[in-house]
Amino acid sequence: MADILVIEDEQLIARLLKETLEMEGYQVAVVLNGKDAIPFALHEMPHLIIVDVMLPIMDGYEVIQQLRNHPKTMHIPILALSALGEPIDKIRAYDSDVDGYITKPFNTAELLARVRRQLRRIRQSCLSPLTGLPGGLQVVRAINYKLCRPEPWSILYLDLDNFKAFNDVYGFLTGNDMIVLVSNICQKVVYEHGNADDFIGHVGGDDFIVVTTPEPANSLCIQILSRYKEESIQFYRSEDVRRGSISGVDRKGRPYQFPLVSLSIGIVNSQQRRPYTIQEVSYMAAEAKRHAKLSSNNIFHVPFQPDKTYTDHSSPGNFSSSFPPSFACSLGMHAFHDVLHFVEKDTMAEC
Repeated sequence: MADILVIEDEQLIARLLKETLEMEGYQVAVVLNGKDAIPFALHEMPHLIIVDVMLPIMDGYEVIQQLRNHPKTMHIPILALSALGEPIDKIRAYDSDVDGYITKPFNTAELLARVRRQLRRIRQSCLSPLTGLPGGLQVVRAINYKLCRPEPWSILYLDLDNFKAFNDVYGFLTGNDMIVLVSNICQKVVYEHGNADDFIGHVGGDDFIVVTTPEPANSLCIQILSRYKEESIQFYRSEDVRRGSISGVDRKGRPYQFPLVSLSIGIVNSQQRRPYTIQEVSYMAAEAKRHAKLSSNNIFHVPFQPDKTYTDHSSPGNFSSSFPPSFACSLGMHAFHDVLHFVEKDTMAEC
């Protein structure tokens, strides 16, 4: 994965940018046109993008608009590059929501300073400081982005079971390592087996979201769970691995054997061509979680019952609606209400 994506059709300038940035230790990828740059950015998820606003076929402003409109790339800093240096040109770029404007020929020291500043800013504001994944409002926007489109979608909600007991025994630093492991596994598996525009978000704590489509959803589950089971062993003492449990104390201070930390993935699929709200999705996920906790085979399908309704008791007006099928993979999943903590009317997408 590249740290920086350069979108520049003039090969001499593209090579100069690549060499300058690589001398500073960055991994740099170059795409020579805007049309190819969009799917590349969605798949590779660079940390920063430098784009020439005067590209052929699809100009830089169209590239910027598409990147800003997609929840997977909307947070990525974008530096505009242009031979035009008049105030009106800079105003147009900033109105297009770029994070900086660099004129050709560029000053190398200024370019590097702008790159460093934007990379610091994005780490400090939009991304989880632990995993580097987007969270908060970006998770909500990513879900709404799918809900507002006619294509079928799947939402995977990942959660670590018995994680508190693990933290109490092994310490929060090792707990952080476990969370980072889940993050890395999700990113690798989605990169290798998912769609280019699949979204991965860190809801908080040990909870993660993957927004994808139904076709790869089950395969993603299997791959993530398999890799987690294999790679998480490194965090345990050998005696705990042999015993298959952690020696700790419960909430009342009594000695207790806790299971090793397992990873749970709940999946909600869209199956009907009708509008959904993020609240409805949360209740479907909660239903999947409830049944999955009672499941003996770690997978539970919630059958669609046309006459079954789910009522929102959290809002003054309440509402009822019929939900489509959903299922959960592995044992359980935290309620989607963790995500709803970030939902406000002014953050909901307009379809």
